[in-house]
Amino acid sequence: MRIHRITATQIRHAKPGLLNDGGGLMLQTSVGKDGRRNQSWIFRYSLPDIVVSSNGRPRLRTRDMGLGPLSTIGVTEAREKARQLRQQRLDGIDPIEHRNVQRGLIRQQAAKVKTFAECAFEYVAAHGISWRSAKHGSQWIGTLRRFAFPVIGKLPVGQVDTPLILKILQPIWVEKTETAHRVRGRIEAVLDYATAGGFRTGDNPAAWAILEHLLASPNKIKKVRHLDALPYSQIAAFVTQLRAVGSSAARALEFAIMTGTRSAEVLGAKWPELDLDAGVWTVPADRTKSHRELRVPLSSAALAVLEAAAKVRRDGFVFPGRIDGKGLGHNAMLQVIAALGYGTTVHGMRACFRTWTAERTGFPREIAEAALGHAVGSETERSYQRGELLEKRRDLMEKWAVFCATPFASTGKVTPIRAALS
Repeated sequence: MRIHRITATQIRHAKPGLLNDGGGLMLQTSVGKDGRRNQSWIFRYSLPDIVVSSNGRPRLRTRDMGLGPLSTIGVTEAREKARQLRQQRLDGIDPIEHRNVQRGLIRQQAAKVKTFAECAFEYVAAHGISWRSAKHGSQWIGTLRRFAFPVIGKLPVGQVDTPLILKILQPIWVEKTETAHRVRGRIEAVLDYATAGGFRTGDNPAAWAILEHLLASPNKIKKVRHLDALPYSQIAAFVTQLRAVGSSAARALEFAIMTGTRSAEVLGAKWPELDLDAGVWTVPADRTKSHRELRVPLSSAALAVLEAAAKVRRDGFVFPGRIDGKGLGHNAMLQVIAALGYGTTVHGMRACFRTWTAERTGFPREIAEAALGHAVGSETERSYQRGELLEKRRDLMEKWAVFCATPFASTGKVTPIRAALS
């Protein structure tokens, strides 16, 4: 079999038709409507199937396989491709069918390639329905957007490895330990999802079983000291200063102090949650830390705050923000505390209330804990004690309001309020 027949001169001067280079390789020349010559390579081969030609004679079936244009595939490369295809024929392989199978496998493989970000959004879509609120889903994906996506968001999820996980976590592992721990867990969950879906294989590089050898234990990292709770001896002076501030954030903070509730519970408060006649505020489960509906008794001081808020009512939020239809930002109350010159937090106010209850009153522990929205006792105890202790809590909150309005005078002797009033 003679091969490599075509010369460079023949290629340059080829007329429309086929030039046979031998061994099944041919150069096809055609002229387009625009008058330009088009030249491309074809590999022609025979199959053992017998077919009948137009003149009635039997012959082997032939197939033409395109190899690409001359402008892209030079003579040397075309001849090498033809050699490989002849080898396939010797092995009994149909080159066109083999190429079709390979292309199908590539398409199939491409369908399995997803980025980490795509898998993260799919994970949230699949599991978000079981989460307690849409806000939780937003926070969940938000931490990945902030910390993980800049590093691995656009990468194929199968390429995410331990060095990349460390690149995400190491900068925040000590300074933002709790956040970093959550980010690690969320990355681990997304990678487990990707493995189950067939988008990656192998061990999960975000698993703590791997990272514990490379990162300090979160439980052993020296924690940043939290801002102190406000001493209850200072609460009356603080409330006096607070009531002189006329902002919505100041009223929200005063309401939080008078009810002993958390920031998120107060900032999201809406008027339909309040029964002013009964003096009860019902916080929906999706805004409480315990994920259970919380009924809060309203003292006369708390009702006074609501009365003042109602005078400037302009939308559904009890304590509206600067933008209509939106509540206050999550730092609004902290900014008020800082502006008054105190180094504490809203949680510090709750701690102040709890310490006052323990040291200055005779109310039982379960009443104080219930007032803070904490679960009291074991699961068995709670199954028997199903009441809300609402009126006893109301009594406690009234006494707290009185204490917050009375200048503190230490006598050196602690007298429980209940004993003093009996």
